[in-house]
Amino acid sequence: MAEQFLRTLMRTTDVAVTGLFSPAAVAAVGLADLYARLPLRIGLGLGSGVIALSSQDTGSGATGNRDEAIAQAVLIGALAGIPFVLFGFLLGQWAIRILGAEAEVARTGGIYLAIIFATSPARHVAIIAARSIQGGGDTRTPMYVNGVSNALNIVGTVILGLGLGPAPELHIVGVGVATAFGNVFSALALVGVIHSSWTPAGFARPARLTITRQLLAISAPRIVEGMVTFALEFPFNSILLLFGTEVNAAYQIGRRVHQQLTAPLSRGYRTGTSIVVGQSLGDGDPARARYDGWAAAALGLVTVGSLGVVLFVRAEWLVALFTDDPGTLSYAAGFAKAYAAAAPVTVLYVVLAGALTSGSDTMTPLVARVTGMFFGMLGISYVVGIRLGYGVPAIYASIVVYYLWATAYVAVGFYRGGWIERTRSMMDERGSTTAED
Repeated sequence: MAEQFLRTLMRTTDVAVTGLFSPAAVAAVGLADLYARLPLRIGLGLGSGVIALSSQDTGSGATGNRDEAIAQAVLIGALAGIPFVLFGFLLGQWAIRILGAEAEVARTGGIYLAIIFATSPARHVAIIAARSIQGGGDTRTPMYVNGVSNALNIVGTVILGLGLGPAPELHIVGVGVATAFGNVFSALALVGVIHSSWTPAGFARPARLTITRQLLAISAPRIVEGMVTFALEFPFNSILLLFGTEVNAAYQIGRRVHQQLTAPLSRGYRTGTSIVVGQSLGDGDPARARYDGWAAAALGLVTVGSLGVVLFVRAEWLVALFTDDPGTLSYAAGFAKAYAAAAPVTVLYVVLAGALTSGSDTMTPLVARVTGMFFGMLGISYVVGIRLGYGVPAIYASIVVYYLWATAYVAVGFYRGGWIERTRSMMDERGSTTAED
C-alpha cells in the first residue's frame, strides 16, 4: 500500500510540476499519458498472469514451474515493449497531433512520449518482476525497490523539471527523463533480486509451452480489459467536453483526488488477496481461498468505505488543492463526491477481481468492467445526461452505476466458484498439483 501511495503521488507530482510551466505543457503530458497507458495495460496484464501462476505454484511447492513462469513472463514483457520504443521515436509527434493538439503541444508531447516509450520494455519487466516476487509471498522487496524508484522519480521531476541547484531546467523533458530513469532502475533492481537468493522467486530456463499458453490465457483478458476501457475513455471524455472544458477538467481533478486517497489501499488489497487466494488454491484448500477472498473484501469495505466518507465530506476542500477556478471547483467537488459514494463498491470490485485473477479467471472481471463502463458510464451519461437533458448530475450517477454493476458481476462470479475448478485443471495440466490431491 505504501508502494501504491508513492506511485500515485509520483503521477500527482508530474501534474503539479508541469502545471508550473504552461497550459501547453499540461496538455502535452496529459495527451502523451493517454498513449502511455497502452504499455502499462500490457504490463499489468502479464503481471496478473504471472502472479496467478507464481502464487499457485508457491502454495503447491512446484517452485520449478513457478520460476519458469517468471522467466517466460519477463522475457515476453521485454519483447512486447519493443514496438512501443519504435512507435515513440518514429510516430510520437504524429500521435499527439492527430488528437487535435496545436503544433507546440504536439512537439513537446511527442518528445515526452518518445522518452517514456523508450523505457517500455523496462516498465513491463518492472511490473512483471514485482508481481512475480509478490506471488512468491514476498511483498516487502518490491515495496522497497519501487518505493526508492518512485521517490527518485519525484525528486528528479522537481529538480530536472524546474532546474533546481546545478541541474539544467529541462521542463517537460526533465519530467520524462525522471520517469524513464525510475522505470529502468526498478526493472534492473527487481531482476537482480530475482536472480539472487534474496527472495524465494527465481528464474528457470524457459522450455514448456504449457506454461506459456497458461500465462497468456490468464493475461490476455486482462490486457483486453485495459485496452477496451482505454478506448472507451475517449467517447466518455467527448461527452464531458460537450458540457464544457471546465467539466472535463473537473472530472480529471475529482478522479485524481479519489485515486490519491483510496487507490493505494484498494490496489494493495488486490495484490494481497491475489497472493493469499492463489497460494491457498495451490495448497489444495479452496475453502480457505474463498474465505480469504471474502475476508479481504470485507476489510476493504470498512477501510476504503471510511475513506469514501472523508472524501465526500471534505470534497470541496480537497479539490481546491488542484484548482481555484470557481466554475471548475463546483463540478470537481461533484465528481469527487460521486467517486466517494462509489468507493465502497469500487474496493469490493477491485479485491474480488484480484481474487478471481489468482483463481485463473480474468474473463469475469473483463466482462464486468467493460459492460459496466459501456452501459453504465457511457450509456447513462449519453442517454440521461444528453438526450434526456439531465446534464452533469447524470454523469455523477453513471460513475456509481458503473461500479455497482461491475461489483455485482464479479461477486456473483466469485460466489459461484467456477474459478476453483479452472485453477485445479490448469495446475494438473502443468504438473503443479499438490501431492495430497
